[in-house]
Amino acid sequence: MSDVNRDQVRQIIEAIGGQENIDSATHCVTRLRFVLHDDSKVDKKKLEAIDIVKGSFANSGQYQVVIGQGLVDKVYKVLAEETGIQEVSKDDVKNAAAKKMNPVQRTVKLLADIFIPILPAIVTAGLLLGLNNVLTVEGLFGSESLVAMYPQWADLAGVISIIASAAFNFLPALIGWSAVKRFGGNPLMGIVLGLVLVHPGLLSAYDYPDAVREGTVPTWNLFGLTVESIGYQGQVLPVLFAAYLYSLIEKFLNRKVHDSIKLLVVAPVSLLVTSLAAFIAIGPLTFAAGTALADGVIWIFNNFGWLGGLIYGGVYGILVITGMHHTFLPVDLQLISSNINGTFLWPILALSNIAQGSAAFAVFALTFFAKKQDEKLKGLASSSGISAWLGVTEPALFGVNLRFRFPFICALIGSAIAGLLLGTNFVLANSIGVGGVPGIISIQKEFWLIFSIGMAIVIIVPFVLTLLYGLLVKKGKLDD
Repeated sequence: MSDVNRDQVRQIIEAIGGQENIDSATHCVTRLRFVLHDDSKVDKKKLEAIDIVKGSFANSGQYQVVIGQGLVDKVYKVLAEETGIQEVSKDDVKNAAAKKMNPVQRTVKLLADIFIPILPAIVTAGLLLGLNNVLTVEGLFGSESLVAMYPQWADLAGVISIIASAAFNFLPALIGWSAVKRFGGNPLMGIVLGLVLVHPGLLSAYDYPDAVREGTVPTWNLFGLTVESIGYQGQVLPVLFAAYLYSLIEKFLNRKVHDSIKLLVVAPVSLLVTSLAAFIAIGPLTFAAGTALADGVIWIFNNFGWLGGLIYGGVYGILVITGMHHTFLPVDLQLISSNINGTFLWPILALSNIAQGSAAFAVFALTFFAKKQDEKLKGLASSSGISAWLGVTEPALFGVNLRFRFPFICALIGSAIAGLLLGTNFVLANSIGVGGVPGIISIQKEFWLIFSIGMAIVIIVPFVLTLLYGLLVKKGKLDD
């Protein structure tokens, strides 16, 4: 690393309050992650004026400095040399940051820690389901579907459908792995626990409503109790609570059982007790709670869809800043497995991402009107706008829009208007996919026109509002 960059690293240390303000530090693929003793000592304006810094923000007890892929490794190495800090893991930094959180923040962090690791599988499944939609829906490229017009593609579509639906059909196994790992248990047994809850020998959760109406729900007699023999396909809450119980039992037995017989006792007893508890109590109670949650959200959007869409579209960007947007992923998954077979929250999320990108593009346009050309901002605004349109909003959000504030507000306005449109028309997505322009393939076919109009709104409104405000109110001056 050059001496110039070493000087810039020193400037970063100074801007975040000096070496004495650093509790611990690590880095991810693109960002330095600090736990600071006092976040108020950060000079944000000075920090973001440094050439190698693309943005900064505080979130979940950490102060994160966006550097960029590849370069962040070199910057962290010099940071360690300059400060003498020992490299720690991301988990260590997260644990240190958690001490600074209130109960709500800790709950949000818990959900994020569980669901973020499985998000790639969910997004991949959503994209492949969208591709399957393109191949199988009627009226897209003609009166018939593509597989009807070109039968040689039918088997390919069938294979894609199997691959895409696997993550949703075995969702409890994914959640079980991540949740048990987060709670301190053996993640492999978390997978087994999740698979127990979707075993093919159980009545599928998808068939349960029909079986109730027909009076054909299979049951067991366990300890004199009549227990329904049903699975929990697509469900979130049953496996979450079961994973927590499993981890408690496993950790207790690991402390009490002698090493010589742990293999024969710990996992078998933990899994048996947890599975029985899941079928007898945890499953039925949380299944009812999850159904009630989904029904409540559906009722709100059925009766006040315009209001729900307006609010969700208008506040989603704010939720991203706080990290609370992670709490809606379980709701999306619950809605997908409900009787409406889709989610009306995720389409609004997808448009919110596009809105942030459009506002960033407007800032890029404004740089050409500035007396002093800011090449760094110009490059960041254009690249982060593209990133947001492809579903990753953090560079645009933290590096551009929040920095100047008015682009962020204009993006929220555009997203709120589009959310109102989507909420009024109860637009549904078949699955969770990439939240941006490619997201349209995850939208149910009958809503493509409305969603496209929503896309036009979040492309045009934030861009025009940001540009007009920048030219007429800010007079082309992009001062922080």
